[in-house]
Amino acid sequence: MPSRKKEPGPAEQRLKICLIGTYPPRECGIGTFTFDLRQSLCESQEGAQANVIAITNPENKHRYPDEVAFEIRQNQLADYRLAAEYINSSSADVVSLQHEFGIFGGPDGRYITELLKNLRAPLVTTLHTVLSRPQQGLRDTLIRIADASEHLVVLNSRAIPILRDVCGVSENKISLIHHGVPDVSFIDPNYYKDKFGVEGRLTVLTSGLLNRNKGIELMLEALPDLARAHPEVVYIVLGATHPEVKRRQGEEYRHFLQRRVRELGLEEHVIFHDRYVSFEELCEFIGACDIYVTPYHSKEQMVSGTLAYAVGMGKAVVSTPYLYAEELLSEGRGRLVNFGDIKGLTKTILELIEGDAERHQMRKRAYEYGRAMTWREVARRYLDVFDHVAVESGSSAVVRQTPFSAAASLPEIKLDHLIRLTDDTGIIQHAIYGIPDRRSGYSTDDVARALVVVLLYYHQFSDESVLPLVTKYLSFLQLAQLPDGRFHNFMNYERRFTDEVGSEDTQGRALWGLGTAVVHGHTEGSRALARQMFEKALPKLKLNHPRALAYAICGLHAFLQHYDGAARVRRKLEAFATRLANLYERSGAEKWKWFGDDLTYANAKLPQAMLLAAEVTGEGRFKNIGLESLEFLLSQTFQDGQFDFPGNRGWQRRRSTRAVFGQQPIEAGYTAEALMTAAEVAEDSHYLELATAAVEWLLGRNRLGAPLYDLATGGCADGLDPRGPSLNQGAESVICCLLGLLSVSRQSEKGLETEPPLIALSAVAATGVQVK
Repeated sequence: MPSRKKEPGPAEQRLKICLIGTYPPRECGIGTFTFDLRQSLCESQEGAQANVIAITNPENKHRYPDEVAFEIRQNQLADYRLAAEYINSSSADVVSLQHEFGIFGGPDGRYITELLKNLRAPLVTTLHTVLSRPQQGLRDTLIRIADASEHLVVLNSRAIPILRDVCGVSENKISLIHHGVPDVSFIDPNYYKDKFGVEGRLTVLTSGLLNRNKGIELMLEALPDLARAHPEVVYIVLGATHPEVKRRQGEEYRHFLQRRVRELGLEEHVIFHDRYVSFEELCEFIGACDIYVTPYHSKEQMVSGTLAYAVGMGKAVVSTPYLYAEELLSEGRGRLVNFGDIKGLTKTILELIEGDAERHQMRKRAYEYGRAMTWREVARRYLDVFDHVAVESGSSAVVRQTPFSAAASLPEIKLDHLIRLTDDTGIIQHAIYGIPDRRSGYSTDDVARALVVVLLYYHQFSDESVLPLVTKYLSFLQLAQLPDGRFHNFMNYERRFTDEVGSEDTQGRALWGLGTAVVHGHTEGSRALARQMFEKALPKLKLNHPRALAYAICGLHAFLQHYDGAARVRRKLEAFATRLANLYERSGAEKWKWFGDDLTYANAKLPQAMLLAAEVTGEGRFKNIGLESLEFLLSQTFQDGQFDFPGNRGWQRRRSTRAVFGQQPIEAGYTAEALMTAAEVAEDSHYLELATAAVEWLLGRNRLGAPLYDLATGGCADGLDPRGPSLNQGAESVICCLLGLLSVSRQSEKGLETEPPLIALSAVAATGVQVK
């Protein structure tokens, strides 16, 4: 099936989707739908992750494909609870439930609600059956599922008023998305007929898992008159008996149909294919038919996958008027006959056989309508819904607005997790579920900033136990420095650098770490080595990227705190600050006072660098730009009494919407640092209050009211996602968290104490965080 992959933007991150339903090789229409939906989602988003939780029946053991991550035994309630736990730990952004009453265990299929009530990720439920007059137990189950779902998807618009009137569901919570169909060419039925031994014959088809609701016997009763008028007519009945029907009733219905064929003398006009066919073969069978028939008995049938396929492939269709057929075959896309009306069925099929023009017009209308039903279009619609609920699920979280707190309310600053990530080589980049991931290796980016953290911590608390870290980090930077003074960035766990040279950001961060070691190094040797590496890096340091310039300015500022007379360092700082100021003045506008068109990562480092440059040079231009850009950043990130940073799932562009989730600790930590610098430079205590609010974002003063900083271990979650804080705790996150905590706790040293705070920590206390 042809498809076109959606190309991602450079900052876009793919949704992690978890689908719940039956799944092949289990023979079930819902399983086929789940398979097709997953495949189309993956084709629409390159690199998409879509795992499946498969509902299994106890009678059959299936060998599922790799995408099935967990199996739920249909009638085992404990499995539903364990599945919720599994999904919660899988980092799924959104859960897609395919609901049909018969596939879930418990009275009225209620076991599934045990899973749903324990989910943390937002839930989108596709309702494959919606009854207009359900029994009370089924209605109660459906209401519980609707209440647990952020959004509902129906495949027939007639389900929407039923859900509204019968279950009290708001129409705003419901979307109509068609059943998907294959995207195939509009072909002549004769193309495939020889493959099934019906070449030269006028072929009528009914397909799907066999059960009494199919109404096959009605078509058999109509067939004698059709065969007398057109001896070339052949009727294909395609599909195995439904497994649940076969388990309860055996092949009773099939045997009844076969007897009736013999009684009517239709052996030359009826072909049974008693098997479950592949997707490709199903498309070939439908392609080979001239007329597709669904003579079903149940008016309530809300959807039919095989009818959707027939319409999407441009077939002439005759059907009884069940709810899905009434909608799909309207406007001349098919013909309807009354339930049980054998004469009407015969007459309608004869008219289509003998009316070539009408049949071909019907086919064309159906095919054109089906272009909006292709799996590619369906996947796009589902992804829109998934993106929406992933964002909106966090927006409804209770915003805990509290008075600002100051340093007295901060938690204990612990370096335990930083130490855990550090080995004899350096600091490991990533930690999966808090466990160091040695496969990720090391980076100069992290080592240089970890060096800043450890030196600031030692400077504040005189805790000599952290000094071995300083030695390890300086040793790594010494190895990472190239002969021309620049630095490698990435080293694998085998201690081999994997790049030729690091990025501009890497050079700037290395300079920041070394400059801090020059001013705060614990021994003369550490300060001398840092100065030597710093001065070796300076001549070749050519930077243009705004964040790289900002990092370098931080390092140059630190160096000058110890060697105020270092003229070359001062000139370099002035040159870099001027370059950054020029970027600001070229990019800024009345309503966008920033250094470019995007708010992405490490934003607050830019205004902080300008303020540090102003502190060194006394240049009013730098100070004005620093404060003006900082105020702009605050206007974009401080809302409703708390910080809400651009997320890494799209960031924030000028004249564009802001990504809500994927918010990262780097923003909170750097914002706190920048605000503390502003408080010193501008002598304004208002910035102190905001700096504390930035740190409290890490403690739970955020849109989800969820803490990212772990007081027990000193770890920090990698981000704030729709489902809550990430379960991973990598190096950058803990480093930046500690930078924020250290910057605010340092205020007493700078003579910037505020009035004793109101100890109003509901944002923290509500999440169980204790403070010291």
